[in-house]
Amino acid sequence: MAGDKYISLGRASGFSFANMGIFTGFADGIYNAVYSLVILEIFRSSAVVGLYVALYSAFCMFVGLFANEIFRRFSKVRVFYFVLLMLAAGYAMMSFSILPRTFITLDFTTGIAITLSQMLVPLFMSDFAGSVGMARINARYHLWLNIGALFAPMIAVTIATAYGNRSAFMASAIIYILAWLFFKWFHIVQADKEIKPVNPRRTFRALWRNARAFFAAPGMLRAYLINFGYYSLRAVRLLYVPIVVIENGFTKDMLGLVLTLGIIPYIILSEVMGRAVRKYGKNIWLILGFASFALFAAAATLVVGYPLLAIFVLWQFSGAFMEPVHDLMFFDNVKPGQQTRFYGVFRTSVYLPNFITPVLAAGCITFFGATSAVWFIPAVVGALTVGIIITPHK
Repeated sequence: MAGDKYISLGRASGFSFANMGIFTGFADGIYNAVYSLVILEIFRSSAVVGLYVALYSAFCMFVGLFANEIFRRFSKVRVFYFVLLMLAAGYAMMSFSILPRTFITLDFTTGIAITLSQMLVPLFMSDFAGSVGMARINARYHLWLNIGALFAPMIAVTIATAYGNRSAFMASAIIYILAWLFFKWFHIVQADKEIKPVNPRRTFRALWRNARAFFAAPGMLRAYLINFGYYSLRAVRLLYVPIVVIENGFTKDMLGLVLTLGIIPYIILSEVMGRAVRKYGKNIWLILGFASFALFAAAATLVVGYPLLAIFVLWQFSGAFMEPVHDLMFFDNVKPGQQTRFYGVFRTSVYLPNFITPVLAAGCITFFGATSAVWFIPAVVGALTVGIIITPHK
């Protein structure tokens, strides 16, 4: 179990944690549907939205780097209980926040919790995978993730239209309370760890040594770059699709429909991809996903109106090919005893693109004078990542 000791496993299995995807998908789907619109309300510039998200992502990446130190000092079970409650409380307060500085403070506070929670679920899945294997459990997790996200956009825009964009965060808060109750039902018991004094200098040295060891390990750099590419595409899509839809004169209801239709490819292909990966391997689906996304993104820079909305739905098939496999190169290559140690470094490949790509997006918008220019970024990133996948490696 990845080097972690559990006193009692209760009712938990790898599939138990995979089933938690329905809560994460539902809560995050609501959050993502209105998040960029709320930030746009505050800063009133799509370029500044990108810079703000870049700063936020840098903060989350910093938290992720320290995650291994947190898990060394506190049991993962105890941390997970805490972050789920922290998310529920933070999102509830964000739904009522009026002043921009209050919202921003809460946004960064919940960023700590969301960073840790997104790391803990895959680690628990790996801990409890047993003979089933991570690929099958990962496919189940993404299936529930997308089922949870299916109705989230329509619920989010309905609440936002009636009560304001920020009010939708209350629904996410309620869902995380339910997730906390579901996790509590597992009855997992993990021994508490002895809390030792923290030496900041020693901690930073340990972080540096851990990062060097990660990239020196076979296959880790390749796994990192592929995950970086996947989350670069996702960062631009999540941030700018809502803004571009509204800027093209469509209603929030149409935005909700586009986001909802975009979930269907993931649900259709989720279980199919689990079997296809076992039969044909990972690389073919990664190449197909990145290459097709790059082509769709290039087309998105040229079209407007309903054809653009069609692209926003169609490129979700590209994402569905990549979703169950983009992080498997980490789990397939890392030694079981090093999963918790290295996962914090690997997860920076999630947050680093969320820092870099919004900055690049802000530059594209400023230089070209149009928000649609941001689609150049996923076009280039998709092509480069295909090059990394097909390049022979040792």
